[in-house]
Amino acid sequence: MKKTTRNLSLMLALTVAGCLGVFAASAEIGKAAPDFTLTDIQGKSISLSDYRGKTVVLEWVNPECPFVVKHYESGNIPSLQKNAAAEDVVWITINSARPGAQGDYDASQVAAWSQKNGAAPASYCRDSDGKVGRLYGAKTTPHMYVISADGTLAYDGAIDSIRSAKQADIAKATNYVTAALDALTAGKPVEKSTSEPYGCGVKY
Repeated sequence: MKKTTRNLSLMLALTVAGCLGVFAASAEIGKAAPDFTLTDIQGKSISLSDYRGKTVVLEWVNPECPFVVKHYESGNIPSLQKNAAAEDVVWITINSARPGAQGDYDASQVAAWSQKNGAAPASYCRDSDGKVGRLYGAKTTPHMYVISADGTLAYDGAIDSIRSAKQADIAKATNYVTAALDALTAGKPVEKSTSEPYGCGVKY
């Protein structure tokens, strides 16, 4: 009986370890950012490798999350997106919500939301099975990643330094994404390459 129990415990442990391995993030600062392919809301297939030679920003989003609302209704993220485009930085917005979850918008809903808020990413992609989100270990909305032109992950974490859903705090905060982009543009190391992301949990 004891042997059977031990065997069952071992099988369970191996199964759990295997599942954790499947969902373990493979994005690591200073290493090559994991490649992925998604279809944007325009029906175009895009891959991270398509943009090798350009700096890329990945933004995890949930349009109904109060923390995301803060950064869009204030114009903060739309402004960052437009500034990035002006500097030839590719901004990819990703929604990893499971089908039917909060913020799982279809193409028409995304278009209306984007127009209302002035959103201007290069691409907005749905990651409904959560594969890309789990690949990167995206925890919250927003959760930000900056990838250098050589394909290396240069920043992973929060958009800024103040964990708040209040728009008034944006001006007081240090924007980590802007700091990372400025450093890469200047050919310097990103001083703060990681931070703890804040916001709503990704609705996997």
